[in-house]
Amino acid sequence: MAGGNNKGNREALLDGAKRCLLEKGFDRSSVRDIATAAGVSTAAIGYHFGSREKLLFQALFALIDEWGDKAGRALVSADDPDADVVERYVRSWDELIAQARAHPDLWLTSVDLFMQARRNPDLLPQLADGMRQGRTGSAATILSVPEDEVSDEAARTVGMVQMALMSGVVIQALADPAHPPTGAAVLAGLRALADLGK
Repeated sequence: MAGGNNKGNREALLDGAKRCLLEKGFDRSSVRDIATAAGVSTAAIGYHFGSREKLLFQALFALIDEWGDKAGRALVSADDPDADVVERYVRSWDELIAQARAHPDLWLTSVDLFMQARRNPDLLPQLADGMRQGRTGSAATILSVPEDEVSDEAARTVGMVQMALMSGVVIQALADPAHPPTGAAVLAGLRALADLGK
């Protein structure tokens, strides 16, 4: 029974920390805020995670995983067998941008993770691992292959560029909501860049 309660408290703390991150950000999420959101005592944070920072780091990574899941679903949902690869790519961007605008706090939390990693080098290995997984997942989605079939080269090229584009395009969509990017504009920009020097 106690083990189940401990597991419940741990999950409640992670959920509470995620809510605080989305509402207040990393720096303004206090121990008391998290414990109140989780419905547990402040001492439970130290017991389960060791510190407020370690709990918030885990919560941030959980949110980033959710961000990646949403991004992946946007790309996969565009996989219409009757549409050609270009049409699917454009549609996937339109869906991704729409999701970002519908859930801006979730997407902006990923920026917070990078800021915290700059202040706390202990977070960098986890961040680097998450980046590698993200590149592989992005390449797998674009190339329509299972992740375990993605080559290192594809992850370093296709995956890296797609992740860079996703971050930049989403930030632009949130920064200028009156004039958000479109899938067609992303494709046109890529084609124009590819033509440089020809």
